Amino acid sequence: MKIDLIIADDHPLLLKGLRDFLEENNFNIIAQANNGRSALELIEKHKPSIAILDLEMPEMTGLEVAAECKLRKIQSKIILLTLHKEIYIYQQAKTLNISGYLLKDFAIEELINCINKINKGEDYFSGKLFPEERNQLDSKMNEKLTPSEVKILKLIADGLSSKEIANKLFIAERTVDKHRSNIIYKLNLDKKHNSLLIWAQNNKGIIF
Repeated sequence: MKIDLIIADDHPLLLKGLRDFLEENNFNIIAQANNGRSALELIEKHKPSIAILDLEMPEMTGLEVAAECKLRKIQSKIILLTLHKEIYIYQQAKTLNISGYLLKDFAIEELINCINKINKGEDYFSGKLFPEERNQLDSKMNEKLTPSEVKILKLIADGLSSKEIANKLFIAERTVDKHRSNIIYKLNLDKKHNSLLIWAQNNKGIIF
């Protein structure tokens, strides 16, 4: 069964190239738009499986479209195509439940895999994003933190309290607090209140 897509980009040649590429790979393009507002209207009308949006478009950005879809409880998955590598944009994408985030420079080589993973219910964030930061952090965390500590660190980054983490993982709250202390020690963080939360949220874009 073909996957229904809506695509949006304000550059006509890029939009045509994207459409041709996707149709050649047996995807069904049910509509296309050249600005964010039109894209939102088409997504709301057609409820596609996936919408592939340029980050920077007239009238509404890809992020603004995603935010509005979330507000309206539209279930279509969203992939953002962008030239930006800034962590804060990536973090915004994560908070808006965007399913895919690809750099335009590498979009063609990653897009099919991205769509297929998202269609299976997974997320896909390009490995080309912040490779050095990811490698350094992955190395640091893998060397020092246990899998349980990494899991708790991710929940801390999401803003969960020790009690909420304990409930989610079905463990005692004091066990979570012990993990917190171990993580702070292993990452050599300040022992001040909220130092771990601040560190986790500042690095949220590259620990997920």
